[in-house]
Amino acid sequence: MTLRADQDSVLAEHLRALRLEQGLAERTVESYRRDLTQFALFLQRRGTTLESASAEDVREFLAEGDWRAATRARKAAAIRSFYRLRVLAGMAAFDPTRKLSSPRLESNLPRTLTVDEVSRLLAAPRPTPAGLRDRALLETLYGAGLRASEALALRLQDLDLDVGFVRTVGKGDKERVVPLGRKAIEALRAYNERGRPFLGGAGTLKAPELFLNSRGCRLSRQGLHLLIKRYAHQAGLPDDVSAHTFRHSFATHLLEGGADLRAVQEMLGHADLSTTQIYTHVSAAHLQRIYRNAHPRARST
Repeated sequence: MTLRADQDSVLAEHLRALRLEQGLAERTVESYRRDLTQFALFLQRRGTTLESASAEDVREFLAEGDWRAATRARKAAAIRSFYRLRVLAGMAAFDPTRKLSSPRLESNLPRTLTVDEVSRLLAAPRPTPAGLRDRALLETLYGAGLRASEALALRLQDLDLDVGFVRTVGKGDKERVVPLGRKAIEALRAYNERGRPFLGGAGTLKAPELFLNSRGCRLSRQGLHLLIKRYAHQAGLPDDVSAHTFRHSFATHLLEGGADLRAVQEMLGHADLSTTQIYTHVSAAHLQRIYRNAHPRARST
């Protein structure tokens, strides 16, 4: 079935607003386009339209598909954003998703490393030019909680090692400035002085990015993935350690140390606080361990 031209036009207008006014990344906009097109076709089969859909239409669409909980939640978010923006723009008086409850997600908590595991992994690189790069990169991932794409896109001018900050551009082209700790600053200074100048050969023209490969070009995502796997193996850690594991560990260790949730949200670059709140569950597990070990009525012996 082909979507009616008028409905396709309504969706196109909404997607333009997501790009230009909301600043959503193109990948997110494309996901929303697929979800909303699927919803519009569902309505079309029922003889109705996006403009006249009811709360019952939305609920039945979300209940119909054999989707994973995360997929169902994304589709609900796409539909909710469509109607909320229409109401805000004065193009609709009624939002059929107003009382829609969010689909429950499986509580798959992100894997994190302990502080000791992080220390072992960060101690693995040797003081060669490539090893200094690896140490600086891993310290930056853990010290600033950057996504892999953000770390690999960093340029020299994005660092202020005197003040101790790194500037990055995250999802939706949103810029943020994140503090760097002493260890990360030390590792980055060592890399800039004794590592980066020798990658690709001394005196050769290098890529403008901070982290380079052995040819002096920008380090690839695959290169980052492989070096993390290698050092995790050397440190005796599981094979599932990734760049995102460092990001999870960054957030969890901050919260366990008493950091404010909104400050962690800002440092991670999350648009919605609910995305950051998953780390409060991880932190709660940490508190339970402390309680069981410390409280006289909780200890097993």
